[in-house]
Amino acid sequence: MLGSGIPGGLPHGTDEDTPVFVISVAAQLSGLHAQTLRSYDRLGLVSPGRTPGGGRRYSVRDIALLKEVQRLSQEAGVNLAGIKRIIELENQVEALQHRVSELTEELASAYAAAEQAAAAVHASYRKDLVPVRQRGALVVWRPKPRRPR
Repeated sequence: MLGSGIPGGLPHGTDEDTPVFVISVAAQLSGLHAQTLRSYDRLGLVSPGRTPGGGRRYSVRDIALLKEVQRLSQEAGVNLAGIKRIIELENQVEALQHRVSELTEELASAYAAAEQAAAAVHASYRKDLVPVRQRGALVVWRPKPRRPR
């Protein structure tokens, strides 16, 4: 869980996406300077929520993302443009995985409905079937050749 790195855990009634931390607290939790957070916001790397007055409010997910940006920059040597692209691609992959899950559930539901419909049809056949006696002879019709006139 993302909130496990937050001292005291998450505030009551919030989740990882709830913007609750002011920029000074987010800076302290992420180990970055507040000006760096402002720069990342301007570049679109991390987009915190905003108060009606325009103040930034960071969520636990934002803080985890700030730490990841710092890690990619310092440990992996990725520039900020590359980090932005990585974040965009990760978000796209996450959205696509979510869509695949939705479609998988939809498909399973459709298969179940089709199986029920097929079972209902097969059940109705059994009531309508009439036994037929089997005969051992097979008659093949062959038309007689026409006589020329």
